[in-house]
Amino acid sequence: MSALEQLNGKLLFAIPKKGRLKEKALSLLDGSDVQFNRSDRSDIAFSNNTPVALVFLPASDIPAFVGRGKGALGITGSDCILEYESKEPPTATSGVEQILDLGFGRCKLQVQVPEKGEVERPEQLVGKTIATSFDGLSRKYFRELERKVGGGGQVNGSGEGGEGKLQTNILHASGSVEAAYSLGMADAVVDLVESGLTMRVAGLKPIATVLESSAVLIRSKHPSDPKWVDLLTDRMRGVITAQRYVLCTYNVERRLLDQVHKITPGKRAPTINNLEEEGWVAVQAMVESDRAAVAMDELKAAGAQDILIIKLENTRV
Repeated sequence: MSALEQLNGKLLFAIPKKGRLKEKALSLLDGSDVQFNRSDRSDIAFSNNTPVALVFLPASDIPAFVGRGKGALGITGSDCILEYESKEPPTATSGVEQILDLGFGRCKLQVQVPEKGEVERPEQLVGKTIATSFDGLSRKYFRELERKVGGGGQVNGSGEGGEGKLQTNILHASGSVEAAYSLGMADAVVDLVESGLTMRVAGLKPIATVLESSAVLIRSKHPSDPKWVDLLTDRMRGVITAQRYVLCTYNVERRLLDQVHKITPGKRAPTINNLEEEGWVAVQAMVESDRAAVAMDELKAAGAQDILIIKLENTRV
């Protein structure tokens, strides 16, 4: 049986095939107990414990794959979704629904110019050549910029979208966008930036942020199996919550509860149980992982004892 025949009846879940999102997406699936085996060269992998087939695609292709109803779920960057929607505006039956911010893959889509150049504001780039792989978002950004500075340009004879012709030249560049500047093909670039190191090495600096992006879970407006879509979403939400929180437990005198409650209010509320020792209680509360050490210090100073931090593997919220 061919791989295409095996896809019949499967819920198709699109995963980035490489880059900044792939490994964390796979880790999230592992925590959600979606088990699968994938050969190095295959772009399709079948789960052996769920009715799911993973389809590995470039992150930029995933919104279209899900938005056109080919896949039920997908993980991609919110920048990719907005780029897709800039070219294919969503309708009642097409497009994607963003259902979960996954909390990783954070970056910025920025306008970058020569570090030692004279350009300090994006308005100075109107009429110049901009290299980018985000054609749709860049056109939208510079069209608004041109309107702002009163440079809407001539009427487009084609009547496309009823918009004036863009004065700024948007040059599509895939792969290493900064190379287009280095080769003298563009005056500036619009590209994703995480640490900014690559751009600094290329002699570029940011002068404007078009948008901020992170990885998101998306779904089709008409998924093939809504029950499994909801179940997988709950599992992934549980994994993300477990990554963001730890369980803090401690003993404290009841008279100090108001004070320690301010330190550990819990995700919803703390759990409090009486101890056999008169006047003492045991408290359990979820605490954000990045403030666990500070919470322990503050609890000890407030009079709490036997303070423990327990890592969470998974949750249901």
